[in-house]
This record gives sequence, C-alpha cells and structure tokens, in this order.
Amino acid sequence: MQPLLPVFSREFGVSAALGSLPLSMATCTMAASMLLAGTLSETWGRKQIMTAAMFMTSAIAILTALGESYTSLLILRLLQGVALAGLPAVVMAYLSEEMDASALGSAMGLYIAGNAVGGMTGRIFTAVVTDYYSWRTALGVIGMICLLTSIYFAKTLPSSSNFQTRPFQADYLYTSLIQNLKNRGLLYLYAIVFLLMGGFVTLFNYITFRLLAHPYDLSQTLISWIFLVYILGSFSSAIVGRLAQRHERGLILFYSLLTMAMGALITLFSNLIVIILGIAVFTIGFFASHTTASSWVSAKVKTARAQASSLYLFFYYLGGSITGTVGGIFWSSFGWTGVISIITLLLSFAIALTICLTRYSRKEGLDPGSPQTVDDMVLSQN
Repeated sequence: MQPLLPVFSREFGVSAALGSLPLSMATCTMAASMLLAGTLSETWGRKQIMTAAMFMTSAIAILTALGESYTSLLILRLLQGVALAGLPAVVMAYLSEEMDASALGSAMGLYIAGNAVGGMTGRIFTAVVTDYYSWRTALGVIGMICLLTSIYFAKTLPSSSNFQTRPFQADYLYTSLIQNLKNRGLLYLYAIVFLLMGGFVTLFNYITFRLLAHPYDLSQTLISWIFLVYILGSFSSAIVGRLAQRHERGLILFYSLLTMAMGALITLFSNLIVIILGIAVFTIGFFASHTTASSWVSAKVKTARAQASSLYLFFYYLGGSITGTVGGIFWSSFGWTGVISIITLLLSFAIALTICLTRYSRKEGLDPGSPQTVDDMVLSQN
C-alpha cells in the first residue's frame, strides 16, 4: 500500500492524511489482533492459525482490487489487518517449538530475510504495475500470487509435533499482559518502539508525495527503487545483532537512533542523490534500532514471553499507524520540513527514553548483554 498513497489521494480526492488510511488502518487492526492471535493458536493450533491468516489475507487482497469506493477499500483493509495478524503472532512460537536448537538461528534468519525481501519487492512490484496498468491490477496480481503461495504453505509446512493445544483462557491473556505492562523496563522499550516505527513509516509514507511533485516529477516506478535501501537495513540488522552480544544495548540503541535522526535531516537537502543517501542512512539506523530494542525485550521478560513479544509488536505497528497518518497533516501544512520536524521530535523523545532506560538498567543491575536462551534468540530476531 505504501507506494499507492499518492494514487489514492489523487483518485479518491482526499488529503494526504486520509490517503494514508489504507495503510494505517490495516496496521492498527493487525496490532490489536496480534494480542489475541497468539493465545488463540494455543487452542486452535499453530499451523491452523497461520494457514487461515494467509488464505484470508490473499482473498481480501483480491477483493480489494475489485472495490470501487474508498469506503469499501478502507473496510477491506481493516479486515485484512485482522486476518494478517495470525502469521507474525504465531510464527516465532512455531519455529521455537519445531526446529532443532542448532537450526533455529538460521531458520529465523531466513524468516527475517523473507520479511525484508517481501516488503521491498512488494512495494517495487506494486509501483511498477500501477504505472503501466492500475493499482487494482497490482493488488489483484499480488493477491493471486499470495493465494498460490498459501496453498504451497498449507501442503508443505509440517504440522506441530511438539505442541499440545489447551483450552482457551481469557484470564491468562489478561493477567499475562498486565504482568508485562508492570515491568518498567519493558514500558520504556514499548514507548521507544512506538516512536521508532512512527518515524520510519512517516518518512516512507510521504517521501513518495515529495518525489512525485515538482521539481523531481519522478514516476511511481522510479520512486519505488528507493525501497532497495531495505537491503542495507538487513545488513545493519545482522551487524548490530552481533554487536549487541559484546556491547551494552543502551549505547547501541542510542547511536542507532542518532543515525536515524541524521539520515532524516539529510533528506532536507534538495539534491535527489543526497535525499536518497539520507533515506539510506535513516533506514540503516532504523533496522539497527529495531534489532537492538527487540533483543532487549527478551532480556527483560520474566514471565509470559509470547505476550511480551505480542505487546512489542502491538506498540510497533500502532506507532506506525497513528504517526503515519498524523504525518500527512504536517505534509499538507508545512511540506517536507514539517514531516522531518515530527520525525525528529519522535526520535528525540526515543533518545531521551533510551537514556532513561540505560540508567534504570544500570541502577537495577540488570544484564544489558546478549540473549542467553533459545527463546531469547527467537524474540531478538523478530
């Protein structure tokens, strides 16, 4: 959806902020639904939840391509967010239960690589097809591709062999969430990731608007190639993951957030090459920050690890949903300077919280080092 936001604004005659809703509404409902999906998988089964999520997401993508009104598009995206939640909320638990410990790290690495490559190619493919045909054609083709891969997934993924279903317990869901929300260190991290993802989504939501306009006048296809910077982010994530095993996470997160802020400020220049360089620096900082923050969550979790991970993803996507839309107001009112202003404000708060978290961890004598268990490794890779 991200490359299509200017297209929606133009075709449906809505502002940039309203044009971002097909992305923000889906991530918002996905964030909320993930809190429940992990618990449901313990009753209905891991593979069953993941398979249902993939088939429903594919079907809704095809229906989205057939919709005529902006209202129908938003309703379908709301439903798609709910459906999609079943995969990220369950995949970590499935892999940790079914993979041998010696292969788990490699399996998670492939899963993360798939996320990065999928996000990058999906954006590029959508923009190119939209340029030559229409956004409906692009989404319809993606829906069909996803449907085929869902069939392959359902037929080839082994059923759970090291997991036993148990009755659904609503009180366990509530108490486990409350336990993690009482953890001060986790609250710092949830707030940081909310701000982090908010800044990231905001920049990529509205850089398309900027580069489509004068004096750049780029096509959707040309702009989409900027998403190749995701590759740099994957590399930075791997490097920072290794650094976090030897150095204090607080310092790594601090400098990663500074890198993001520096990249955002670089995009204020008018030269196109410099703008792309700024986006690259920003992306490297984001992936490094995300990797560090997610691994730090695992070090602070005392109970209910799955719920801690779900809460992390909840705040992660909620930040992108809210700020990604609010950024449209700043774009419409103040242009790109307004967009960078809100991003730097978010990152400034994140840096301040990182300093507070680091001091708190040192004061409490909490280990800021690398994850020590297989469960920690899984959570740190998300």
